[in-house]
Amino acid sequence: MEPVIIDNLRKFGLDFQSKIIAGILTDRHFLERVLDIVDIKAFENESHQWILKEIIEYFIQYKEIPTLSVFKIRLDTINNDVLKTSVVEHLKSVYQKLAEKDLVFVREQFLEFCKNQKLKSAILESVDHLQAGQYDHIKALVDNAMKAGAERNLGHNYNKDIDIRMSQMCRQTVPTNWECIDAMMDGGLGPGELGVFVAPAGTGKSWILAKLGAEAMRQGKNVVHFSMELNENYVGLRYDCCFTHIDFQNIRNNVDVVKEKIKDVTGRLIVKYFPLKTVSAQSLKYHVERIQSLEGIKIDLVIVDYADILRACEKDKNANSYSDMGNIYEELRTVAGELQLPVWTASQTNRGGAGEDIVTAEHISDSFRKIMTADFILSMSRKINDKANNTARFHVIKNRFGPDGITLYAKMNAGNGDIRVFHEKDRESDEIKATMQDEENDTKSQLKKKWNSFRSDGAGNNLNG
Repeated sequence: MEPVIIDNLRKFGLDFQSKIIAGILTDRHFLERVLDIVDIKAFENESHQWILKEIIEYFIQYKEIPTLSVFKIRLDTINNDVLKTSVVEHLKSVYQKLAEKDLVFVREQFLEFCKNQKLKSAILESVDHLQAGQYDHIKALVDNAMKAGAERNLGHNYNKDIDIRMSQMCRQTVPTNWECIDAMMDGGLGPGELGVFVAPAGTGKSWILAKLGAEAMRQGKNVVHFSMELNENYVGLRYDCCFTHIDFQNIRNNVDVVKEKIKDVTGRLIVKYFPLKTVSAQSLKYHVERIQSLEGIKIDLVIVDYADILRACEKDKNANSYSDMGNIYEELRTVAGELQLPVWTASQTNRGGAGEDIVTAEHISDSFRKIMTADFILSMSRKINDKANNTARFHVIKNRFGPDGITLYAKMNAGNGDIRVFHEKDRESDEIKATMQDEENDTKSQLKKKWNSFRSDGAGNNLNG
């Protein structure tokens, strides 16, 4: 059988090089990984070299991928009309490839491309050395080419990088705007991290997630909110409530108020509905990438409502619901890392958690791998009296960034998104605890009266003697 011969000169030709640039423009994390290994000279076309140079310089200065508007402005710096015309044509070609389905494959081939281009250059340079009999020079060229694509960033150098790790910018977070929780999380949830809210059914998990998204938007962050239960317009109405604190039943009657409130909100929101159990975490990742490429914006926060009803991407041979649930959370954490975005989601408690004052790790339903995988887990409990009084208990189950095992008290109106969490030493916290205690004592008193009534006859005599 004849061996399969692949023509790498054609495989890694101009079309592939154009797709590499498209792959960089659609994946900020990919650019971060290849920034220190990319060789502009590996791109054979002068226009491609100019585009790539602009991408790298812009990213180093602004920590963002340049938009088409940036390129249009930068084109004016080209004095050569022929080059300018060529760059415009190649930019059109690159942007036409942004939505192509093989960009993931192209990114995976990047290191092979680097090595191929280096070897090709080394072979051409070796001709003169071969004529001169300088074999050591040839070997050095080939050895250097074989190292192409090797990452030069070996990691955090503990002894040298002390200033970096002590910097407040070493972990860029998206705060929740609940000061007591942000303080425990060292600022909020950071890139590649997974936060989970755990609560019984019907207590307001979806309102919590909408509140997190709205607070991120107030900070100018762009949010993608995936819903597997509520339709897109319904989720949008909940965000309207979070910004205005108008009750959900009346929000449609206050369109002008909503417009006035959100006109100064600089962050953007994309809400996407998928039916439950029809999409995996990887599908959500591809959708975020499509939004970033087609809308030309950088997403800062992903919300998944909620992970328990995603579909597992990887099915174990002997899979059951327990192992599937563990896989789902690990896949979602992986996607957070690949996108380098913080991801908030929610999870339901088992039946034992429904009547508890404090929801703990043992009340989390299905797989214990949820706890192992998540970076931050916050539970919530709301009894009947809490719903009537707009109160709630929050409990930090797990925290990679600081203390856990702490219970916080909150004012929570699940009809308009007004949710405020207080530090345990705050006056409001004491007032909420006192209200809860009074309600509990009143309930106990009512139960005692009913019990005594049950044990007595109509004349008030104790039937049990």
